Amino acid sequence: MSATCLITGATGLVGSHLAEACAARGLGVRALVRPDSDASLLDGLAEVVRGDLGDADALRRAVEGADYVFHCAAKVGDWGPVEEYRRINVDALRNLLDACRGRPLKRFIELGSLGVYPAQHHYGSDESHPLPQTHMDGYTQTKVEAEKLAVAYSREHGLPLTVLRPGFIYGPRDRTLFPRLIDNLEHRRVRYIGSSRLVLNCIYVKNLVEAFFLAMDNPVAVGQVYNLTDGETVTKRRFIEAVCGGLGLPRPRPVVVPFWLAKIVARWMERRALRRGATEAPRLTQGRLKFLGLNLDFSIEKARRELGYRPPYTFDEGMRETIEWFKVHAPVAV
Repeated sequence: MSATCLITGATGLVGSHLAEACAARGLGVRALVRPDSDASLLDGLAEVVRGDLGDADALRRAVEGADYVFHCAAKVGDWGPVEEYRRINVDALRNLLDACRGRPLKRFIELGSLGVYPAQHHYGSDESHPLPQTHMDGYTQTKVEAEKLAVAYSREHGLPLTVLRPGFIYGPRDRTLFPRLIDNLEHRRVRYIGSSRLVLNCIYVKNLVEAFFLAMDNPVAVGQVYNLTDGETVTKRRFIEAVCGGLGLPRPRPVVVPFWLAKIVARWMERRALRRGATEAPRLTQGRLKFLGLNLDFSIEKARRELGYRPPYTFDEGMRETIEWFKVHAPVAV
């Protein structure tokens, strides 16, 4: 009998690719899906359990008989009350961990983020770098809290848990970050900040899926945290121009905005938006400033050494597949 993998967030970017890859490997796939979510992508791939991470009965049914739990569900963004992010990214994780407690799981893999690191320039930062107590927005703050919760829970209750920290994830089916970047490029709202040669910590979704499989049965990975990227130097300019060239979008103007000025503008825009009670993020936030204006270079040597992580896709290959998907499913009118 094949092993069963429970995937949360299986209708999202990472979870859907992971479900496909698990099924292709002959693994049983079970997906915990919110009652109002479109799960048609999972037809023929997964057993769907309807419910959310606050539903104790749905959680019980979802984890029953599961050998592996891949927790990919999260609230992603750079705007909104921290309590909304905490409810999904921390409280829901605690519910899932409690549901798994005492069960004979082979592995629980928590999908973390390189966003947990301090908002500063990074040049090869590795997993020994201390995490901040307070962060710049609800997403990064609660991803720090979630990772600390997961690691502490693993140590206290003996849960065989691993945390994977990917960078900026791109790939087919992205409904949040990549489409927003495309929209901003289309309307000429993107500017390089500080320098266009700064490094971006990106990872193709199928490279991330490969890391899940490397971690799921490796005993060394229990209780460990791993940084993950595409494993090659990708500058902001290289990433953005790949998108522009592939989709026929206008390239950002050659003017580079000084980082200090962008930081002042971001703070002013955020404060004004908060005073107005805006539900949508302003054009420039601390999160977008980090994406465009900081050098985000992180070491993946630990994942290479302990997991044997060798990204199967180069950046060019991953971006080519991503662009081709968006041309078909979300064509840009320019």
